[in-house]
Amino acid sequence: MSPATRTRTPEKWPAPRVETEDLPAPRLEAALELVEPALPARRRWGMPALVVGGASVLLLGLAGIESAEIAEDAFLRSPVLGGAVVAVAASGFGMIGLGFWRELSALSALQGVDRLRAALAGRDAVKRARAAREWLRELPEGPALLPAVNAINDPDAILALLRAGPVASLRVQADALGRSAAVQSVAGIAAMPSPGLAALFVAWRGVRLIRQVAALHGLRPGIFATLGLLRRTALSAGAVAGVEIATNTAAHAVLSSGLLQQVAGEMAGAGVAARRMMVLARAASVACSPVPEE
Repeated sequence: MSPATRTRTPEKWPAPRVETEDLPAPRLEAALELVEPALPARRRWGMPALVVGGASVLLLGLAGIESAEIAEDAFLRSPVLGGAVVAVAASGFGMIGLGFWRELSALSALQGVDRLRAALAGRDAVKRARAAREWLRELPEGPALLPAVNAINDPDAILALLRAGPVASLRVQADALGRSAAVQSVAGIAAMPSPGLAALFVAWRGVRLIRQVAALHGLRPGIFATLGLLRRTALSAGAVAGVEIATNTAAHAVLSSGLLQQVAGEMAGAGVAARRMMVLARAASVACSPVPEE
């Protein structure tokens, strides 16, 4: 080894350097807007309503004109035959009119729930007490609570009384209906020969469950009112999901596991459907009740 090599000192590596930034660092994406933008007001009569209404007017109007002509010809032949034609036409149109009247009454009652909910959510003690009395008159156990509501002047105390009394009782009954629907769903899925029929059965049982919960709250929904109630139930599911999400996640993870599917087959999906029936009953109860959630 040469003298130059022996006297050479080892090179010094640079010390580690850490680059830091000011904290907290700004996010790269834009801030999310939490407030929904204002949408233009929807028309009261949309295309489906106009088409159905126009078709109904044409069908009923033309049928009425044709019935009048038939009755006139029948009276020319025989008064008895003319009276029979008039009786048949009157009975038919009367039943159609009664069906329309019940449908309109069901829609009005469904809108009344929204009106009472807005009054109960307000701070006006007079309007809140009036809305509470109006809702209690529609319930079997409601008249017993009317003296207590009349004696309360605090709006918050009225809500507390309603939540502790009729709302809690209706929720217990709705949960019982949900458990019954859950048992029937499990049995129906096990008995159905194909997944398509099982899905139709679960859908039918869900709609029937919503109508049962509505009847429990004093509503008698028809076809159009049931559609509106389905939309309200879908919106109410968001309020129920906050309470049920942990249970739903655990139930879905357990019941949908590969091992359980291999052992029980379709019963794993039946268990998930049963759990959803119970959540659906709770969401329908929230949608049908005019008392706002806490």
